[in-house]
Amino acid sequence: MPQALSHIKVLDLTQFEAGPSTAMMLAFMGADVIKIEPPGKGEPGRSIRTERPGLDSYYFLLYNANKRSLTLDLKQAQGRAIFLELVTKADVVVENLAPGTIERLGLGYEVLRQANPGLIFATIKGFGTYGPYSDYKSFDMIAQAAGGTYSVTGFPDMPPALPGPTIGDTGTGLHAALGILAAYIQRQQTGQGQRIEVAMQDAVVNFNRTATMSHYITGTPAPRRSNTSPTAVPSGLYPCKPGGPNDYVYIHTAHQHMWTALCTAIARPDLLSDARFTTQAGRNQHVAELTACLQAWTMAHTKHEAMETLGKAGVPAGATFDSLEVLNDPHLRAREMIVTVQHPERGAFTMPGSPIQMEASPREYTPAPLLGQHTDDILSTWLGYDAAQLAQLHTQGVV
Repeated sequence: MPQALSHIKVLDLTQFEAGPSTAMMLAFMGADVIKIEPPGKGEPGRSIRTERPGLDSYYFLLYNANKRSLTLDLKQAQGRAIFLELVTKADVVVENLAPGTIERLGLGYEVLRQANPGLIFATIKGFGTYGPYSDYKSFDMIAQAAGGTYSVTGFPDMPPALPGPTIGDTGTGLHAALGILAAYIQRQQTGQGQRIEVAMQDAVVNFNRTATMSHYITGTPAPRRSNTSPTAVPSGLYPCKPGGPNDYVYIHTAHQHMWTALCTAIARPDLLSDARFTTQAGRNQHVAELTACLQAWTMAHTKHEAMETLGKAGVPAGATFDSLEVLNDPHLRAREMIVTVQHPERGAFTMPGSPIQMEASPREYTPAPLLGQHTDDILSTWLGYDAAQLAQLHTQGVV
């Protein structure tokens, strides 16, 4: 059975994470994603934080699975000409180069749509291509700061904290992938391509809607809320045995029936008749006493035992998984969210797969490509280049 996007061809002119995550999501759904990279060194993500010089980094492997790599020197006239040939065969171009770079190469959208009016051109920038900040460069942490997530993350008596997930990068990539799919659907109606723009700051603001809610109520900036919910006590992290840095379980009782189920699950039915805790308002006023009761139970169990006991009882609870536990979690493996691929240089590589499951589009995985691994194959199948032409391009350093 073919995958949902197996008929879509994507040229990937991206680097680091925001752009590569866009193209990888399309590749996970079957698109033929061709990663265009400079000959010799490839995109910067290949070497970032690698523990062995010359070996593709885990960072690169995590954001470029299911793609093919074509090396092409876009600073040479012949390299640009080949790229324009590829554009005539493509459905989508994705780029997240520094502001103005794609235009300086002579490959901006106005040029590309002359070659292919049906082209969908997606551009990702830190602050967009217009507005007072549009010339500013950005990385994930910059977008998160300017998008508001720092200010609501952490504890009220401490400085703002960087959230662990890279929602400024990968979160932007998911927004861009959604925009590309919407443009593709629209093209089926109109026959015309279009330009899509997603700014990293904009994407972070979108993720921050719930955190902004208190601003409307109080008229003051939304505070850092630590690990608790002020309207659903008990709600928060509770320590478990043996007391390691991640030995915590999160418990959240959003409704009265969950509170009842919690008391039953921890064998404390007496709490249900305790006047301090019978109502949500009462529990809100006696947080310290209630926390002591719950910690006495959680400290007698591991976080996984606590999650299993509470989960089966209908109480929302989640153990604090560390990265090792996530990659080895039997539930995630059963759902094929954690998969293992065979990389030609690193061997067996276990990574997160696609979170999107489609009944009529099977998920398949291949490792991130080596630099230029598919150059000759792509140029011969897409453009019909013969062996002599390919050899000349290699000799000239164009590919």
